[in-house]
Amino acid sequence: MRAAVFIILLLPVCWTKPFQQLGFLDFMMEDEGVEGSGTVPPLLEVTPRPGRPGRPGQPVTPVIPTPPPCPFGCRCHLRVIQCSDLGLKEVPDKIPVDTTLLDLQNNKIGKIKENDFKNMKFVQILILVNNKITTIDPKAFAGLVSLQRLHLSKNLLKSVPQNMPKSLQELRLHENEIAEVKKSAFDGLSNLIVIELGTNPFKNSGIEKAAFQGLKKLSYIRIADTNITTIPQGLPSSLSELHLDGNSITRVDADSLKGLNNLAKLGLSYNKITTVENGSLANVPHLRELHLDHNVLTKIPAGLQDHKYIQVVYLHNNKIAAIDTNDFCPPGFNTKKASYSGISLFSNPVQYWEVPPSAFRCIFNRGAVHLGNYK
Repeated sequence: MRAAVFIILLLPVCWTKPFQQLGFLDFMMEDEGVEGSGTVPPLLEVTPRPGRPGRPGQPVTPVIPTPPPCPFGCRCHLRVIQCSDLGLKEVPDKIPVDTTLLDLQNNKIGKIKENDFKNMKFVQILILVNNKITTIDPKAFAGLVSLQRLHLSKNLLKSVPQNMPKSLQELRLHENEIAEVKKSAFDGLSNLIVIELGTNPFKNSGIEKAAFQGLKKLSYIRIADTNITTIPQGLPSSLSELHLDGNSITRVDADSLKGLNNLAKLGLSYNKITTVENGSLANVPHLRELHLDHNVLTKIPAGLQDHKYIQVVYLHNNKIAAIDTNDFCPPGFNTKKASYSGISLFSNPVQYWEVPPSAFRCIFNRGAVHLGNYK
């Protein structure tokens, strides 16, 4: 009797199907009916099977986008293309269209052709420093609609490039062979902020009066180490820094600084200036730094004592023989004036023991004045 009961109990076990290992997704399908289960893990992407919407299918293989081709020999990373120091004689082909910075400096490129930068509408910075560029096609920059910085220093250009993008904010053209800047050179560049034109063989003034007309955002100009003999006329009122060091300027006229109400720094070192005309400093009421060292001045420029904001004055290496009590500071003590933080007077024929101590009564501290014997 007991044996019969044991056989009956074994019959349901024998009728079951053989064990089969289920796949991982099959277990998840079985759990869909259980509350709190059936959620696909976030790290596994699934797609519905064709014809059965809503049912998970096989895992999706991630698609890795193919990077755009990089010009031979260049280094490409995150839309930055560096092709410097490769001895290139022309702009390379197949530059990725999404490039934002293109570096081509220190090569042997001689010409910029019309289609060199075609379809490169995302480029913001173009560096062509230290090449042998003599010619730039008038249509070469037509496609660079986003260009903000154009560096063309240390080339062989004889004129300012034509038809530069209106989006341009910074233009550097120092150390070329540009002899003059015409009044139409910067037409349409209303967003220009920085211009560098130093170390060019400008003749006499070299820059036409209306050359910078219309540049209402221009803040910085450097025209150093050229042959200009006067301060350029028609400078925009937005200018905050003007650097004219290393030229052949002989005097500073009041009219040459007229209208520069926002000028904060004026560099006139290494010129041949003998005179600063009365009223010149009054035309730059917000000036804070004045560099007149390495000139041939015989006296302290007039107007310093009445200037409210000037704090740094470089006058060393001149021919100043005397300093008066009121050359730097106003005669009254109730006059509002910023204290000087730097006055350099060394390498002048004036002897320090001949300078009245009260001449520096409006300096920040005694270390702000640099005096020395004339040698």
